[in-house]
Amino acid sequence: MKNYKVIAVLCAALSLMGCSRKATVSGTIDGYADRDLVVRQLDVNKFTVLDTIRTSANGEFSYKLDIQEGDPEFIYLYAGDNRVASLLVGSSDRISIKADTLGSCTVEGSSDSALLGEVEKAYSDFMGRMTSATTNGELVREYVSYYRSRVKFLLEHPYSLTVVPVLYQKLGENAPIFSQASDALLFRNAADSLTTVYPDSRYVKALRSEAERRLKLMDLDSKIRNAPEASYPDIILPDMNGEQKALSSVEAKAILVHFWDLDDAAQKMINIEVLMPLYKEFHSKGLEIYSVCVSPDKAEWGSTVSAQKLPWINVNDGLGSYSPALRSFNVTSLPLSLLILNSELYSSPISGEAQLRKVLRENLR
Repeated sequence: MKNYKVIAVLCAALSLMGCSRKATVSGTIDGYADRDLVVRQLDVNKFTVLDTIRTSANGEFSYKLDIQEGDPEFIYLYAGDNRVASLLVGSSDRISIKADTLGSCTVEGSSDSALLGEVEKAYSDFMGRMTSATTNGELVREYVSYYRSRVKFLLEHPYSLTVVPVLYQKLGENAPIFSQASDALLFRNAADSLTTVYPDSRYVKALRSEAERRLKLMDLDSKIRNAPEASYPDIILPDMNGEQKALSSVEAKAILVHFWDLDDAAQKMINIEVLMPLYKEFHSKGLEIYSVCVSPDKAEWGSTVSAQKLPWINVNDGLGSYSPALRSFNVTSLPLSLLILNSELYSSPISGEAQLRKVLRENLR
């Protein structure tokens, strides 16, 4: 009888081994012999270091991961500061890679990882073209072309987790590629499709939360657009967090709409020398500043706003001189400031900072 129990235990153990959730990633990193390789995992919005492994004298390595069945993980291999492989690893995957530290990487044994590699290459190529563009027209054309290609990718791969990093791609730190209000529908559709395949994935749950947040913003955008017409043209542009901020949604007795270009050092100093003192004196009395930067370099814009610690509303659509906001207010030269007072565009001429202060003191008590 005891022998039967032993056999039963062995069978159970073998059964458990057959359901192992160990995935294997192995391969060779050319030119990276006998050095540390860092394994990182994407934890929704940050990277977590899982382990550090050592390559052999031939640059070879092998690593096993615990992956929940039906819940793939985004895994990245780093050689120093260089990302050498981006992988989407399933529970039973046996992935083999051949890479170097210069950007070359081929993947076998995982179609999801191969597709992720294509996603990252397309993004890298796009950013390279944006960097080499010399005119605003080129920047806009490259952005529109890439945006459309990514929408096509989302539609063609609705059940692949590789759509998740696509949806979160950025032009810069504060410039999401999918920044339009209507992009909420893309997030919702992706979350709906992926939930049917990966209901327990934390990536999908995070995507669902982001979709719901964006849908609320889209609803707000719709209400703003359908609100009774104001006495001044409305503009809706992405702020530092990539969220759409409508001029008409600003609740203040006085709104100073300021158009500027960060490429002009003098205009950057206006923020500190003119606008900051005005804001400090009159904000508590009802003044808000809606600052529209027309520079296409949104990363540099975000860096400038942060460095100068500008406390008011800062927006930028990254379209430069092609921004519809300029046409809305017929802006032909920069810098330009317009005053909205009691929901009406102040039509009388204001000549200089001193007169602006006089108008604000008379109306903000």
